[in-house]
Amino acid sequence: MEAGGDVQAAERDRGPHAPPVVPATGPGLGGTAARAPGSWGKWVRLNVGGTIFLTTRQTLCREQKSFLSRLCQGEELQSDRDETGAYLIDRDPTYFGPILNFLRHGKLVLDKDMAEEGVLEEAEFYNIGPLIRIIKDRLEEKDYTVTQVPPKHVYRVLQCQEEELTQMVSTMSDGWRFEQLVNIGSSYNYGNEDQAEFLCVVSKELYNSPNGLSSEPSRKAKVRPTSGWWWHLSGFLEGDVNPG
Repeated sequence: MEAGGDVQAAERDRGPHAPPVVPATGPGLGGTAARAPGSWGKWVRLNVGGTIFLTTRQTLCREQKSFLSRLCQGEELQSDRDETGAYLIDRDPTYFGPILNFLRHGKLVLDKDMAEEGVLEEAEFYNIGPLIRIIKDRLEEKDYTVTQVPPKHVYRVLQCQEEELTQMVSTMSDGWRFEQLVNIGSSYNYGNEDQAEFLCVVSKELYNSPNGLSSEPSRKAKVRPTSGWWWHLSGFLEGDVNPG
């Protein structure tokens, strides 16, 4: 006797107030597996790079244009499944957790050792627009913070004669500025007049670039006396030091 006949016979043998008989279904019976009312298709299993994730169809469909939303639409995007029926996705499961949690509650929560660039790569793959914008804003803010590191002060010491001093100070450029002047006495005699000599301290601010390297100053700043010579104290004096 066929399954339909069995159901009809069972109905005749049951009392008038008994619940209806549901036809048995399963592999080989040509029917759809019986599910509790309202639960059909609610839960979805994902196999991401060998790691199983369980979530709801509603969560995956939160971003309508995303890969995961299209995956849940059934016929729109076909995908292979593993032996348990989970959708197979060949991506790194490490970064899928933050992706899934963002779809659940709309917030980006990362472990302290997790690279935001890695999550951004996955967000772009799954085409989750709001998450992409959040991560890019974070990265831009981080780059801006790096550029705000307090500058380093570089000092140089110039030796010049008295007659060259005015011209030297007035022609300083390339970011250099006058800091201090030290009279070191008269070492040269020109004709009947002694020429006093000075040490002139100049400084310049250097800012760190985003990659952490300080921009190099010009090896020969545009601060030159007409004669005389450069005199470096250990080449550079770096730090927040105020001479004198």
